[in-house]
Formats: sequence, C-alpha cells, structure tokens
Amino acid sequence: MENRINEMRTLSQVMEKLRLKRIDNEFRLENGAFVTGNGKNYQPEDLTIIKTYRFEGESDPSDSSILYLIEANDGLTGYSIDAYGVYSNHDQDYDEFIRKIKIMDREEQLEFSLD
Repeated sequence: MENRINEMRTLSQVMEKLRLKRIDNEFRLENGAFVTGNGKNYQPEDLTIIKTYRFEGESDPSDSSILYLIEANDGLTGYSIDAYGVYSNHDQDYDEFIRKIKIMDREEQLEFSLD
C-alpha cells in the first residue's frame, strides 16, 4: 500500500485536515507549561507527540516549520507549531520543553491519518 502520509503537503493543508477531524486544539507554551483553550496546563510528562510534520519553504529554505501532533494524558489531542530558521517564533524554553515530551509515531493508526 502506498504511504500517502509522507507526500509533500503544505502547512495550511495539514491544518485544514486537522480542523476537519476536530484536532484543532493549539498547545501554547505559557509560564513553563503547555496550555490549551480548555484552560488546563500540561507538563511534558502529561503529553505524547504522536506525529511530526516538517515543512520547508519552497522559495526560501529559511521559511520552515514543524507541526507536532500531541495527545495529552486526559485524551485531548491538538498541535503545536514551531517555526524555525529566520522566522523562529519560540525561544529556548520552548525547545527545551518540546524535547522533554515523549514521542510515539502513530502513523499506522487510521484515526490520525490525514488522508
């Protein structure tokens, strides 16, 4: 079976697929924790990165980003976007926080497939 997950997509295409699947909770780093619209705070041990998407700007390699698909221990699923290169929008605290989150790629699970 052809693996269409790894086909080149734009960030906006993936974001739209996530929105349609109601996986549209944004995890934002605030005061040393990831927070979402539900008002809860999450520490790295409360979270799992279940998929990572990397995007590189076609015309400008420095215009790049990573989208992390994240699941919290309470079942909430959402995302965090990290721009890197000259457009980086996070500081070292974000990088340190995201590195502490365990990673489990669930590409094979249909519920997280974007196709």
